Amino acid sequence: MRFSLSLSLAALGLAGSVAAYPYPETEAVLRRESENRDKADAVKEAFQHAWDGYHKYAFPHDELRPVSNGHADSRNGWGASAVDALSTAIIMGKADVVHTILEHIAKIDYSKTSDQVSLFETTIRYLAGMLSGYDLLKGPASDLVKDDKLVDGLLTQSKNLADVLKFAFDTPSGVPQNDINIESHGNDGASTNGLATTGSLVLEWTRLSDLTGDKQYAKMSQKAESYLLNPKPASSEPFPGLVGSNINISNGHLLDSNVNWNGGDDSFYEYLLKMYVYDPKRFETYKDRWVLAAESTIKHLQSHPKSRPDLTFLAGYNNGQYDLSSQHLTCFDGGSFLLGGTVLDRQDFIDFGLKLVDGCEATYNQTLTKIGPDSWGWDPKKVPSNQKDFYEKAGFYITSGYYILRPEVIESFYYAFRITGKEIYRNWVWNAFVAINETCRTDSGFAALTNVNAAKGGSQEDNQESFLFAEVMKYSYLAHSEDAPWQVQTGDKNTFVLNTEAHPVRVVRD
Repeated sequence: MRFSLSLSLAALGLAGSVAAYPYPETEAVLRRESENRDKADAVKEAFQHAWDGYHKYAFPHDELRPVSNGHADSRNGWGASAVDALSTAIIMGKADVVHTILEHIAKIDYSKTSDQVSLFETTIRYLAGMLSGYDLLKGPASDLVKDDKLVDGLLTQSKNLADVLKFAFDTPSGVPQNDINIESHGNDGASTNGLATTGSLVLEWTRLSDLTGDKQYAKMSQKAESYLLNPKPASSEPFPGLVGSNINISNGHLLDSNVNWNGGDDSFYEYLLKMYVYDPKRFETYKDRWVLAAESTIKHLQSHPKSRPDLTFLAGYNNGQYDLSSQHLTCFDGGSFLLGGTVLDRQDFIDFGLKLVDGCEATYNQTLTKIGPDSWGWDPKKVPSNQKDFYEKAGFYITSGYYILRPEVIESFYYAFRITGKEIYRNWVWNAFVAINETCRTDSGFAALTNVNAAKGGSQEDNQESFLFAEVMKYSYLAHSEDAPWQVQTGDKNTFVLNTEAHPVRVVRD
């Protein structure tokens, strides 16, 4: 069926708003719970639609081409969409999909690929996807798969993959090469690595050590991280906790003082906090660095468009100059502040996180498709002549209108709902999901868009990123499904922490 949830979407209301019911309070609550179950089912249908198209036309390749029904292998041909979909399929209780993915993972030979490998992307998608599947299937979803050998194979394959990749850390400083050739043990010859690509490995590699008892994986990733926890030279940290973007692989020194929360830097800050959530005893220093960065961000990087001072975005800063631009990728920031606020009992972080969530929501509600652009700016001196009216009304101008199925705005909506309990944020998740389902959906999956501020999104790009399964579908589903151990919790109640690809990793408990 091309659009089998059309009736449920129409019945539920595309705006996702909460109606005022002429019933007693308990009846209204029951009605809302029923609506949320229907919405969760609608997301599950969309996930199944995307999976069926991928499985029919692209499996076991990395991605589906959802317009031409072809396939692509941008992640080394190991089946990135399948591995990235595993934790979401488990959470949704889709046993048949889970079994298919587990059988595929058991057959992957991670030592074989003719393409260059990204240590970062392979870690957050493949390694995290397998470790998360293992944690879920050995824990709260243990009744979903009866074949223990398939489940145990997730940990075996995680170790196999890490053993293939670990030579990347064999550098003078221990800061890894990111772009490597696993067959020749070579690399791209880069003399630097990035902040996010160096600082977003510790959760997955530490979890592997904790599960296997082999300390080498944690040791390697934490050594690389140590240069970021104690940055040198001092000039690379213009504000406390905020550090430059590029790291010298030979000695671990940072090479600039360009600070922001945009792509390339983003998940370094994300993981400082999440390592503390993972194990507060071992990683208190990581938390302290995140607090410094968060406080400096509020003080130095928050920015309000001249035409819409009610909105809050994060600017970049470099050598005394502010860059008034941001990205869809950056919109995880609201969720990060909200998680930090609830874990650390800091209402100021929660309040600021909600301001960031409001700003990112504005990038969605101001476009024709109700989907946010890939990047935007708010520098009044740089407003394009053809966007002056839009800037005055929206508070920003679009610098890239693409939407490649990114999850970060929905991610922060989800955190806002889980941490405040306010229905408005769950409604925003629903609104975004409906817009994506209407505009990006094809006969076999979901396509990227060329212009979110044009009718029908401009045109559809023939690619379906694996993070559609891992993140967009997961966050949309979690916002409307019942409480569960893998859901984000308030305070110190989390039993899982979501990696940057939304794969739940079991936290360490006494």
